[in-house]
Amino acid sequence: MELMVAIFVGVLTGTGIYLMLRARTFDLVLGLTLLSYAVNLLIFVMGRLTVGRPPILDGSQAPALANYADPLPQALVLTAIVISFAMTALLLVIALRASAETGSDHVDGAEPGGGAGESRR
Repeated sequence: MELMVAIFVGVLTGTGIYLMLRARTFDLVLGLTLLSYAVNLLIFVMGRLTVGRPPILDGSQAPALANYADPLPQALVLTAIVISFAMTALLLVIALRASAETGSDHVDGAEPGGGAGESRR
């Protein structure tokens, strides 16, 4: 199971970086979102993958590390999800505004190779 999750984190990271290197603003926003998903999953996995273990201590089980899930990565991931949602919403608003002002969704504001008659900003 750990190998499958590690491969999935690697695929999300690689796809996010590839999309961030594209020259379109929508691809950039989508790449940042995928990269934040990969980081969230990595933080969650660092707290050990345990199934059916409680994150809090109770008197029914011995206080050993094998009997409990670590609640700190879960709390960090929940916080990171909220922050990444706000970041994505802000980036989409900025991208829509830039697209409306420049008439293009290219990150430089002008299409490359637009011809000799067009001036670049």
